[in-house]
Amino acid sequence: MTAAEFEWSDLRFFLAVARTGKLTLAARHLAVEHSTVSRRIAALEASLGAKLFDRHPAGYGLTAQGERLFASAEAMETLATAVQQDIGGADLGVSGTVRVGAPDGFGTVFLAPCLGRLAQAHPALEIQLLAMPRVFNLTKREADIAISLSRPKHGRLHARKLTDYELRLYAAQDYLSAQGPIETRAALLRHTFISYVDDLLYAPELDYTPLVTRDLRPRLKSSSVVAQYRAVKAGAGVAVLPRFMADADKDLVPLLADDVRLTRTLWLITHADTRTLARVQVAANFIAREVQEQRALFTPQEDARRRP
Repeated sequence: MTAAEFEWSDLRFFLAVARTGKLTLAARHLAVEHSTVSRRIAALEASLGAKLFDRHPAGYGLTAQGERLFASAEAMETLATAVQQDIGGADLGVSGTVRVGAPDGFGTVFLAPCLGRLAQAHPALEIQLLAMPRVFNLTKREADIAISLSRPKHGRLHARKLTDYELRLYAAQDYLSAQGPIETRAALLRHTFISYVDDLLYAPELDYTPLVTRDLRPRLKSSSVVAQYRAVKAGAGVAVLPRFMADADKDLVPLLADDVRLTRTLWLITHADTRTLARVQVAANFIAREVQEQRALFTPQEDARRRP
């Protein structure tokens, strides 16, 4: 085969496989059969005279030549979407897919209930929410928008501060009734403390335990703050939780509110190549507006609840 037989459209299939690592996931993303994806990848490799992927039982990994093509294919994709936005955007409206990666607590408790309004306002927009305890790589297009606990220091990324948010210690009322009150930090050493799995801590901002008291050793651990919240609610122990998750739960009691107060920040991150696309702008502005309108959830001005 010669370079004249190269099909530009095959690059869509190449990018989908490169980003997902699997034919089945790429096919689902492109709304085609996985055999179609396999055939288009084979055609692309034949036309370029290069092996682009190493096939492994766990999935597809890029070869050195594939890595080179990936950079060029992404540049072409960015140019194509920019042309669509510039020439046809006014007539096309907001359509396509926007993927939002967020920490599991913020994504599950706050963002998920809001997204129906975004979908209703833009019927042609497909919204994908990845609410997971991890960092999302926008350069590899794992998401179009990422909610992060830190401002990025490297890469062609744009950061927008969403809000500060407060965290407190909480326990279930039933737990305190059975185990006794907690009136000092030292008293925490006699209780079951719930926190993150050390080697799965995806952001240093989540390492709360040393800030509560130096000798505290968690006995129940989870990589998910949602799981930690459910454990506390069930009476399993004490944990540091975001106030936007825990304050509204009448089963939970804030502890040592004047002594243990932590503040963290949520950032909205977009990539320089895609941040001006209509679907990304609309979703990003929607998230920022929802957070702003409900900012009292994240940084309450005063405690409406009495301490035990």
